[in-house]
Amino acid sequence: MNAADLIRFELDGREIPAVPGESILQAAQRAGVDIPHLCYTEGMRADGNCRACVVEIDGERVLAPSCCRAPKPGMKVKAESERARASQRMVLELVRADVPSDAEKPDSELAHWCDELGIAKSRFAPRDNPAPDRSHPGIAVNLAACIQCTRCVRACREEQVNDVIGLARRGADTAIVFDFADPMGTSTCVGCGECVQACPTGALLPAALADFYAAEAVPGETAGTPVEVGRGAATESEPSPVAASGLRPIESLCPYCGVGCQVAYQVAGDGAAAKIIHVEGRDGPANAGRLCVKGRYGFGYPQHRHRLTKPLIRKPGIPKAVDLDPSNPLAAFREATWDEALDFAAAGLARVKAQHGPHALAGFGSAKGSNEEAYLFQKLVRAGFGTHNVDHCTRLCHASSVAALLEGIGSGAVSNPVRDVEVADVIVVIGANPASNHPVAAAFMKNAAERGAKLVLMDPRATPLARHAYRFLQFRPDADVTLLLSLACVIIEEGLTDDAFIAARTSGFDAFRDAALAFPPERVEAITGIPAATAREVARLYAKGPNSMIFWGMGVSQHVHGTDNSRCLIALALMTGQIGRRGTGLHPLRGQNNVQGASDAGLIPMMFPDYQHVADPTVRAKFEALWGTKLADKPGLTVVEIMDAALAGDIRGMFIEGENPAMSDPDLAHARAALGGLEHLVVQDLFLTETAMLADVILPASSLMEKTGSFTNTDRLVQLSQPVLPLPGDARPDWWIIQQVAQRLGLTWNYAGPHEIFDELRRALPSYAGITWAQLQAERAVVAPKFTEDGPSYPVLFEDRFPTPDGRARFVAVAPLPAAELPDADYPLVLITGRVLEHWHTGSMTRRADVLDALEPLPWCSVHPDDLAALGLVSGARVRLETRRGAIALEARADTVVQRGSVFMPFCYVEAAANLLTQPALDPFGKIPEFKFCAVRLGVEAPIEVAPTPA
Repeated sequence: MNAADLIRFELDGREIPAVPGESILQAAQRAGVDIPHLCYTEGMRADGNCRACVVEIDGERVLAPSCCRAPKPGMKVKAESERARASQRMVLELVRADVPSDAEKPDSELAHWCDELGIAKSRFAPRDNPAPDRSHPGIAVNLAACIQCTRCVRACREEQVNDVIGLARRGADTAIVFDFADPMGTSTCVGCGECVQACPTGALLPAALADFYAAEAVPGETAGTPVEVGRGAATESEPSPVAASGLRPIESLCPYCGVGCQVAYQVAGDGAAAKIIHVEGRDGPANAGRLCVKGRYGFGYPQHRHRLTKPLIRKPGIPKAVDLDPSNPLAAFREATWDEALDFAAAGLARVKAQHGPHALAGFGSAKGSNEEAYLFQKLVRAGFGTHNVDHCTRLCHASSVAALLEGIGSGAVSNPVRDVEVADVIVVIGANPASNHPVAAAFMKNAAERGAKLVLMDPRATPLARHAYRFLQFRPDADVTLLLSLACVIIEEGLTDDAFIAARTSGFDAFRDAALAFPPERVEAITGIPAATAREVARLYAKGPNSMIFWGMGVSQHVHGTDNSRCLIALALMTGQIGRRGTGLHPLRGQNNVQGASDAGLIPMMFPDYQHVADPTVRAKFEALWGTKLADKPGLTVVEIMDAALAGDIRGMFIEGENPAMSDPDLAHARAALGGLEHLVVQDLFLTETAMLADVILPASSLMEKTGSFTNTDRLVQLSQPVLPLPGDARPDWWIIQQVAQRLGLTWNYAGPHEIFDELRRALPSYAGITWAQLQAERAVVAPKFTEDGPSYPVLFEDRFPTPDGRARFVAVAPLPAAELPDADYPLVLITGRVLEHWHTGSMTRRADVLDALEPLPWCSVHPDDLAALGLVSGARVRLETRRGAIALEARADTVVQRGSVFMPFCYVEAAANLLTQPALDPFGKIPEFKFCAVRLGVEAPIEVAPTPA
């Protein structure tokens, strides 16, 4: 900003420059001047209700709250005048009277400002205070410490837009309430903890922190280096929660979804005694200080009692089965030294290769590991095994999306970051449930809707975003291609296409146009369930924008027609020119925390790193030169194809790093039989997962909280993690384990650490070539692609051209195809599987995080009340779900979120594993299974043998 644009005013005799739009308080903070404040915190709307920040302004009769008063040129302000200080002290003394010392956290902002202004005690009578509320597993409520600053209200209602916390009653009876004055644990609270992070006194605390304070009896001294408590960004005027509490913050990343939230883990103790007490959001580019329930409270799994800390080798004669107690691996395995376990692991792989050839081996890498680990793992399979049989969980998530994106626009990456919703006019979310799977992204979408953007939700289920949607299109399961073609038909019929964009930057439109015109909304509304008028309105809305953005999830991709779904979404963006600028574009929401990076790094059977085709001789020669070895010339098998080949005896040995296909693959009986029948299975993981139970050797690995590495989020943002905890027992870093196996297979690797691996990765990936390890250490987050060190990053892609040979995007004509298995008289309902807010993927981490498992401890499914009533059942009844592949028993919850005739269930519960029911039919292009649709029947529970629950 130019100096001429600054607003210069005087504060206590000192000239202060203010940026237009700043308050007096903000300008003072930036200049290093402390003004007391309680209801204000950076990042939230100023409320001005506490009046602790009042200042005296020359020429004005009354004092003004500095948090919501803008300075004017030449204004003279006094924050330290006798009159201002007297008012500030009176406010603090009145507030202090209402907060008993035993209810206040030791490092509270109230205590800090009372100390600063010399308020030792209050002369005023205290109020009657409510009893503490410990009904929520993760949040301790003690409204005796509440000063009604309303930061929690704004955090809940304006930041996260969850609308749980409010103010009730009037006058002296005014109180903070949850829903209708419910205990927090029985309210609709989603546990994001935004209110906890905002609270300045400790009226709302992480339950573990409240217990820590109680156990440690920490004195209430104020720390010497203040930080902003509410939003995680450093300032000069807030008390530090670090020194006073005895905790130290360590900055790293959340281990769960693709949003890639930056966090500060608050750690007590050192060395083996170190323990995470609570987590705060940092002001990262993807999360702006926000977190969800998993990021806030899902930190306990690295120190769970099930953690593997020694290499294990299967005992002779013990059959392979998914029936072990994860707390007792020694029932089937014996402990080994690292040398013995590594020698055994590598020898078995080498034996299979020698006896059956390189293509009898395969590997599954991990989207939960770092970019460096993913790069090393695919290199091991290609250079050490001699095959391209390497894949990871993207095959089960967005493989069809990537196939369509590569085909249509030449890149499998998202075109725009999530936070472009801040400048979008229309936001389309289809086949995704961000409120559960990407809650921080959902918060930004809700913020956009609150400011006036039109949110359009399309889904067979009425997920939480439906409440915020301008239009909700609850289409029938399996009707997505038909619905999308009908929207395209409207845009074409009504002349809403961007003909100039189509002519200049695309090809193949005529064939797609002819296909789409066969599906006007009036013709297909009986198929889709969406009234023609609604479809037409939404199509016009999207086309006219002016800035329209599409997000989609696995409800789009996990079908036999998943690639066709994505082709339609790409076509909608291309025909309207809604791509290549801010607030537009295509964004498949990435599931795992590093599924984007793992794909970039080459954990794909038909692609080298950076999506370079293995069948291309020029590309292959490049990697042969880089890696110093001859490489196979044919693409490898995908996840489900590898399982089929293993069952057929064509794949004999596997190395699985950080994946759990014995829970995540479709038709689990088939997948478990395939894994159990391998001659040699090496598993590298944190726990005795269902896959590890079938292993011949288990190598104990590192969690994100114990490693240094780079991770790439759904926005293509490359970020660094750093160790928060020491490795437990004899566990080792994943990159080290992979290198040790490689060395035993004859590869002369000698990387000193992740930084050296990243240096090689940059040479293999043109899109990462301009990102250096030093830059990541300094900036903590760099957007890819960045092709040269002195060149720019590209948060928005395709501004001028598409990365295709001719620079044009391509329309691909599609026609609706039915699901592979339709309901019939024997199996009359549709089963839809997915994730839930409190758990992640197969539950191996979240079900070992105490708070998360306490919130959702038991398996369940959602059934429409009419379908339950037809069986004479009520919500909470135990039911039997059965498909042609298996049956499970679990609780049924009556839920109008699902349509009549369909059932939804999460796949994170081993004791009622959803994927025992799903079927393995594949999309022919992306080779992704159809998790989102199969025929099922619902009945009264019959006795079913289930696996043990991980405690």
